[in-house]
Amino acid sequence: MSEVRLNAYHIMWLFVFFDLPVTTKKERKTAALFRKNLMKDGFTMLQFSVYIRHCASYESQKVHIKRVKSFIPDTGMVSILSVTDKQYGDIINFWGKEKKKKIVARPLQLELF
Repeated sequence: MSEVRLNAYHIMWLFVFFDLPVTTKKERKTAALFRKNLMKDGFTMLQFSVYIRHCASYESQKVHIKRVKSFIPDTGMVSILSVTDKQYGDIINFWGKEKKKKIVARPLQLELF
């Protein structure tokens, strides 16, 4: 029996990027349903229109791509990007500085009462 070894080139990550219209109430409801379906399928929101999911194998990835295709809205744009675990590990993220709380100077006399 042959043994399949999982490594950083067989484990996959799926990214779903989308730009859906949200000008009408119906469009907003459709976009919300799409996001909800992504969450039901195990995707995690990375940014508002970017969702990500880990897949243990190439076969698992194909199943999830098929599921996403099944609930894509009729309008708007949806893109699916597949990367290996090795490629995912090479992502470089940059984070902005945290905003500091604004300190309001108050006279000492007001703090005593």
